[in-house]
Amino acid sequence: MAKNLSFLFAFIVLCGLNSSAQSGISLRDGIQKTYNAAIGVRERTGRNDGVDVEKYLAYVWLKPGNPWCAAFVSWTLGQSGVKKARSGGCVALMEQGTTIYRTNKLTRTPGPGDVFFIYYPTKKRVAHTGFVDKWESTYLITVEGNTNEAGSREGDGVYRKRRLKSQIYAVSTYLN
Repeated sequence: MAKNLSFLFAFIVLCGLNSSAQSGISLRDGIQKTYNAAIGVRERTGRNDGVDVEKYLAYVWLKPGNPWCAAFVSWTLGQSGVKKARSGGCVALMEQGTTIYRTNKLTRTPGPGDVFFIYYPTKKRVAHTGFVDKWESTYLITVEGNTNEAGSREGDGVYRKRRLKSQIYAVSTYLN
């Protein structure tokens, strides 16, 4: 009887570990699919508006016309079930996650679904955010909202960008 219980317990533990590993992978994949599907979203009039932009802003209790990079990140994470990241502001959003990179100090290699932040000295705070899609030796590929072809923090849509690591102040994860 004790031997059967030991086998049953081992089976349950192994199944639980396997499910956890799979859910971690599928959560990251789900986030990546959601932000990739948003590439091409554009503001209606160039004033932080439009159906999708307003959906992102409403998710974080903001009205049309507000900057929406953090709202896009929050909404995307929320669609995949990550509820602890919900803010229309970059500083608060960064603080809700676990920092895995800060100005050349790497705790863990960022992956798809982790969130980068850019610091603006003129604002004296982080003021733009988006998703890490790929982390390379000197640059990263991102998907970010409220940007443009030039990489502005006040853009007109969701774009895939290539940014130098030297531009990145911090990367946080919300997947733990």
